[in-house]
Amino acid sequence: MEIQETALEGLLIVQPRVFEDSRGYFFETYNKAVFENLGLNLDIVQSNISQSDNGVVRGLHYQNPPFAQGKLVRVLRGSVLDVAVDIRKKSPTYGQHLVLELSESNKTALWIPPGFAHGFRTLEDKTIFFYDCTGMYNKATEGSILWNDSTLGIDWGIATPSLSDKDANAPSFNLCNILF
Repeated sequence: MEIQETALEGLLIVQPRVFEDSRGYFFETYNKAVFENLGLNLDIVQSNISQSDNGVVRGLHYQNPPFAQGKLVRVLRGSVLDVAVDIRKKSPTYGQHLVLELSESNKTALWIPPGFAHGFRTLEDKTIFFYDCTGMYNKATEGSILWNDSTLGIDWGIATPSLSDKDANAPSFNLCNILF
């Protein structure tokens, strides 16, 4: 497993070692010791799966402390443009984002620590998105940022995605109640 740092502190790209043969392939999706060697003791307490068709945008979502979540995200089928936004107010990269393609074929994962908002755009029908979380979902502390907020400048590659009511009506970045 190869871990790559990004320009946003704490946000890590995880590239597994894939072992392929005529039967198919095998790879580790998570190895506690690898993350502990980086100083991260991930306590995975919840796993989630979503399925979406092409053109869906989910996010940008976060949970405020004390129920903040770290997420290890990957695609099991299809592909997405995955987006993580630094919402840590004291961070030198506050408001900056990373866009990364995650797919069934590249098998890349992304570690998104607490203090980031997260979302993705599906690039194929029947895309299955999987994420391990370090905190339980807590409705009272959840927050959303408008997916196309102009101050963030995220290029989603789509003008009119399919959105939930919650995501379509999320507040702009500057109006969010972010507690990081």
